[in-house]
Amino acid sequence: MRDLEALDREIDAVAPAPVREAAARLLRLAEEALEAWVAARNEAPTQSQREGFRLLALHHQGAAGVPSFNACRETCREIAFHYNLVSAEGAEDAPRRLRMMGLLVRHLALFVAGKMQVEGLGDFCCASRPLRAASENIVPTQPVPEEGPRCPT
Repeated sequence: MRDLEALDREIDAVAPAPVREAAARLLRLAEEALEAWVAARNEAPTQSQREGFRLLALHHQGAAGVPSFNACRETCREIAFHYNLVSAEGAEDAPRRLRMMGLLVRHLALFVAGKMQVEGLGDFCCASRPLRAASENIVPTQPVPEEGPRCPT
């Protein structure tokens, strides 16, 4: 995986026109981030697709045996969603969608880079079964108000 600064520069350098080419480039950068995760696990990145996207197949491969990696599943799905919207004929909001795609790709790259440094990153994810199983025996130190928790101000 390129270093984060290089990936950031490339995301920023993706020109908004022609929009389909820009969307394809951003999708490829997202795949590149997941390829780095898979390669770090000493596996060969898959060339297959899930739901028409290699990105989703790479995520599926990367999450095998690592439930906390599912923390980035929705980010991958959002990237695919925006790619579809930008690729649609007459997408009037394509520049806005491309900007969002760029933010999502950056978010994915940050997560993968962090996950490669900190094994527990993503353990907050609802799909992280070991964490949920361990938390069943945790007793809160303070009662939670009936209307739900509030952020301290």
